[in-house]
Amino acid sequence: MDVRRFRADLYELASRACKEDGQEVRAKVFGIANILVGLYRKNLVKINHSALELVCARGLIKQGYEVKVEQRLDKTLVCDVLGIREDGRLIVEIETGFIPPEAALEPSFYARSRIASKIARYSRHAGKFALGTTPSYVLDFPKFFVLLPNAGTAKEAAEIKAMTDVRYDKPPISNEELMLAKLHSIFIIDVDSATTQEIDPVQYYKAAAAFMKTNDGAQGLNPHRGSLRRGFKFAESTR
Repeated sequence: MDVRRFRADLYELASRACKEDGQEVRAKVFGIANILVGLYRKNLVKINHSALELVCARGLIKQGYEVKVEQRLDKTLVCDVLGIREDGRLIVEIETGFIPPEAALEPSFYARSRIASKIARYSRHAGKFALGTTPSYVLDFPKFFVLLPNAGTAKEAAEIKAMTDVRYDKPPISNEELMLAKLHSIFIIDVDSATTQEIDPVQYYKAAAAFMKTNDGAQGLNPHRGSLRRGFKFAESTR
């Protein structure tokens, strides 16, 4: 563990991100950096994920949010970035595309299941929920989560539940949670330029689906996939 290197990297990124910002924004962003350094000392975060959190936090601070990182929501959930302002709370969960060794033979199913489960579990804790990712990674999530309220069907929810139950059964995600879940925004976090761009999730879904040539709904759910036949559980993803 090289705390000096971690701190130096985050400070350099914070300086680059805030080069045109006022002192108040700079102070808040460097405060976030210091919190992440403290978490790194406890071996709770890694530099690649922390860099994304820092850039995302700066973007939300610029929008008037009071921002917290690695914020506990309940006994089991800790969100990556939480923004609070007068109009409500926003949670941003960051996806880097990490695939653990046990999912090496079905990485797409693993990623789709993980993203769906995050939307279902985290979105109920805030008025708005967003996924954050890099420009080099394409998020794959069911269209179900970006439909108008009450437009998703119970059948679609049951299909997504079957997919997420492969990983999350302690406790399992309920159909009720899925019916209430909503993805409000996508944040493209570019560490190279230290900028964040917010994108409408419907437009992102259309572009991603066209790129991946996928169908609507829970297309990641294939009844012949090995994980569903074997019924093994994937470990929680690391940062």
